Amino acid sequence: AIVMVSGHHLTAAPEVGMAARPETIYDFFGFPPPLYQIKYPAPGAVDIGEQILQRLHDAGIAARPNPQRGLDHGAWSPLLHMFPDADIPVVPLSIQPRMDARHHYAMGCALADLGSEGVLVIGSGNLTHNLRDIVRWEREAETTPYVAEFQSWFAERLAAHDIDALLDWERSAPHGSRAHPTDDHLLPIFVALGAGGESAVTQRLYAGVDYGVLAMDAFAFGAATVALERFI
Repeated sequence: AIVMVSGHHLTAAPEVGMAARPETIYDFFGFPPPLYQIKYPAPGAVDIGEQILQRLHDAGIAARPNPQRGLDHGAWSPLLHMFPDADIPVVPLSIQPRMDARHHYAMGCALADLGSEGVLVIGSGNLTHNLRDIVRWEREAETTPYVAEFQSWFAERLAAHDIDALLDWERSAPHGSRAHPTDDHLLPIFVALGAGGESAVTQRLYAGVDYGVLAMDAFAFGAATVALERFI
């Protein structure tokens, strides 16, 4: 199964999707009609959801089930490319924008042993996300300098497994508040990082910037490196 942590699934307390057939959610407005015709009919996994709830509870993190939660575009848009057959069960797990990176890392740590049971934890967001800084809607626009600095700092800290600096990114990283005026698109990576385990190996799968300000980096965390051809 896949545990999907999307930057568009925001709740006050952790919420685990328990729908048997999660609906495709169109949580965006004003886009071309074909986008609203896309379906990602992956099944849910109630048994995995129950395990997640129990693991979070055991870690002292209060969580609740949501039997109706579907898959927002932060979930289905990457899954559509990674697993186009939609045949792998997906369990959505929310982020808490009022809680910090340390809280989300702890959530991930509570789920670390799921990897040995064939469960993939994915954090979906952006390494930088400041839509107000988009000057031109040209995907290949030149990267803004502050984005490159934040991008390099984060990748270097991940490679060094400098967890303390990463969890203190708002004060430690260059241009943190500009890279993320709100941190909802960065918080998912901390869940994925924690789920990789204490001695996780970091592999950078992709590094790129769209529209000059949206860093689209992708990382894998785990005991072994990931075959790149699986994602290409």
